[in-house]
Amino acid sequence: MDLKEVLKLADDIVFAKTGQHLDDLQAAVLQGTLQRETYKQIAKDFDCSESRIREIGSELWQILSEDLGEDVNKKNFRSAMERWQVSNVSNFAKDVVGIGIFNICGEARHPPNIPNSHPQNQETSHQELSEMPELGAFYDRTSELKTLTTSILQQNSRLITITGGLGIGKTSLAIQLVQQIKDDFEYVVWCNLDTSPTLPEFEANLIQFFSQSAKQDSPTTNQKALPLIKYLQKHRCLVVLDDIHNLFSSSELAGKYKPGYEEYRSLFKHIEKLSHQSCFLLIGWEPPKEVPQLTSENTPIRILQLAGLDTAAAREILRDKGLTEIENCETLIHRYQGNPLWLKSVATLMQELGIGATELLNDTVLLPEDLKDVLQQQFSRLSEIEKQVLSLFCRESEPVNLAKLLEYGTVRSPDLLNALQSLSRRCFIDKTGSFYTLPPVLRQYVQEL
Repeated sequence: MDLKEVLKLADDIVFAKTGQHLDDLQAAVLQGTLQRETYKQIAKDFDCSESRIREIGSELWQILSEDLGEDVNKKNFRSAMERWQVSNVSNFAKDVVGIGIFNICGEARHPPNIPNSHPQNQETSHQELSEMPELGAFYDRTSELKTLTTSILQQNSRLITITGGLGIGKTSLAIQLVQQIKDDFEYVVWCNLDTSPTLPEFEANLIQFFSQSAKQDSPTTNQKALPLIKYLQKHRCLVVLDDIHNLFSSSELAGKYKPGYEEYRSLFKHIEKLSHQSCFLLIGWEPPKEVPQLTSENTPIRILQLAGLDTAAAREILRDKGLTEIENCETLIHRYQGNPLWLKSVATLMQELGIGATELLNDTVLLPEDLKDVLQQQFSRLSEIEKQVLSLFCRESEPVNLAKLLEYGTVRSPDLLNALQSLSRRCFIDKTGSFYTLPPVLRQYVQEL
């Protein structure tokens, strides 16, 4: 098979699976793979980040693996395609001779009477994604995407929460996830909670969307609006709630509902406990109290506390910002915890001032004004007891345990435990074993207050 034949066959497989032909970037990845180029070379040729190329390659290998029935990867792509073609020619020899539907010498296509082992959702898909932000630059989150996809499509998790500090990439990850799995659902809705709708308002909007879509499918029937849970049970729905922290009070411990919003607790409990085939995806700086940080495989709820990018992906941010000394950036990336927003902020400052990465290999922690504004948004939500505990962390240069914090005698043991749990849920502190650490950026910010 020559390059054109392999690409045409791959296009047929992807189209049968997704309903869309290969785009230019996907075709470039496959063509570069056939020409034994590295991901880095393909990215350079297409003026794209290497992490983006790796992400596209991973998606393509997964689609091809499912359809070809074997593990397809960058190394065996051509041979796997050739084995698949030979197998189909053998299995459908009669059709080939009789009506010429499979031409090994020319363009190859799926025989029309062969059922796809992974058919598309046959139900009409209704999608309300007008509130979903546009996906900008997206850096490698392959493992997180795989974990979430498995939880939703294979393990049928009903309630999933993505948490993490501001700028860590929660919403970007969710957008990428929705784009990948939306066609597996009959209804997909993205709701931004920045206006803090009450539960009756939120449910009314959802029910209106579901009922209007149902009438479109059956215009001759007089369908009455059903309770929300009935739609979730009757249809396969994906509902995304972005900025979930807007339901919770400031100056309180994490996850405490604002007055008038306590009814959401019942909604999330119903989503977890009642039998249905839908999934709610919550995104925010802190999870509801009903969502434990540690979950088991036996429960239909999951929580993903998003960490920073790995070094390879974080390098792409610095490269995109025009920093040339990326071989010396590991310390910088670690100091800013691989947080995309933090790295973009400090990289912009470094670029404007002409500061190189090698000049920041000491203990310097730069806090540009825009980064301070971001941190203030989260710090303003903390309770007074949490702020007291953070001040204790600033007295120590090394990780501390509970006993060390209690030695100061300024915070009672029960209050200290609750504050540590809340700070952990808000991603303000890191925990390793029985020791806690305040990240350098947050330490610097607290000390400057």
